[in-house]
This record gives sequence, structure tokens and C-alpha cells, in this order.
Amino acid sequence: MRVVKRSFPILVFLSIIAAPTLLLAKGGQGDRVHFFKSLNVGPDEEIGDAVCIVCSVRIAGTASGDVVAVLGSVSVEGNVDGDVVAVGGAVRLAEDATVQGDTVGVGGGVSRHPTASVKGQVVSESGPGILVGLFVGAVVVPLLPIVLIDWLIVWLVRRDRPVPPAPMPYGR
Repeated sequence: MRVVKRSFPILVFLSIIAAPTLLLAKGGQGDRVHFFKSLNVGPDEEIGDAVCIVCSVRIAGTASGDVVAVLGSVSVEGNVDGDVVAVGGAVRLAEDATVQGDTVGVGGGVSRHPTASVKGQVVSESGPGILVGLFVGAVVVPLLPIVLIDWLIVWLVRRDRPVPPAPMPYGR
């Protein structure tokens, strides 16, 4: 009985936290999210949104949502109804590629075939300066406060403190 009384508030708390997520989550069927594994959509496949982190995306079929690759590239040979974004990689639009939204390539830029169509804007940023800026902004800046706090702790603990002279016994 004591276990039930103790676990009830925990269950209520977890339900309060999980309920908004379950109620507000978009139940997109066919959405795909991959980590460290490339995502390939065949010519006869249709998916929703596609997100790939530290990997690449190849769309030969149809994506009814957005396609995003972080630290990876996106290759579109089919149709994308949303936006196409590659951060830390390139976007390549093949001969018959169609993108209904915007196309953004930061790090590797955007290369597109002359017959590929993009309905929205195309933003292409490439070069070594962009990659260095991504590294500094994504790794160095977030870790800087941690490094400074560690350095302060080490400095406070290990600094050279003057040792007072030993007291001499007073006697005649």
C-alpha cells in the first residue's frame, strides 16, 4: 500500500509532462529521422518529413514535407513539397528535381541542374570560412563557459599561496 501511495504522485507528474507531447505531436505518417545512417527514398516511395543528423539524404521519390540534413548533404532527384535544408553540407538538385519551398545549403552550397525547379528562394553559402564559423558557433561557443569555469576552479585550488613562516618559540 505504501508503494502505491508513493508512486501515484510520480505517475501523475509523468502524465502531466507526457500529455502535451502526445496530444500536440504531429502524427505525420511516413516521417523519417536518422542519426549516423544515410536516408534513401526510392523512386516509388513517398514520405513526409525527412531529417538526417550527421548523415546524408537522397530523395528519388516524393517527400511531402521538409528535408533537412545537419552535417550532411541532400540530393534531390524527385519531388519535395516543402523546404530543403543542408547545414554543414551541400544540396544537389538533379535534372528532374522539383522543390516547392526554399532551398538552403550552408557549408557546401547549392548546385542545381538547369532544368531543376525551385519555387521558393535559393540560399547558397559555401567555403572554408562557413565551415569554420559553423564549428566555432556549434562547438567552441557552447563549450567556452564550461572551459572557463573549469579553469577558474583549477586556478582557485592550485594557485601558489604564500606559506606563513613557522612560529618560533619565545624563550629566554
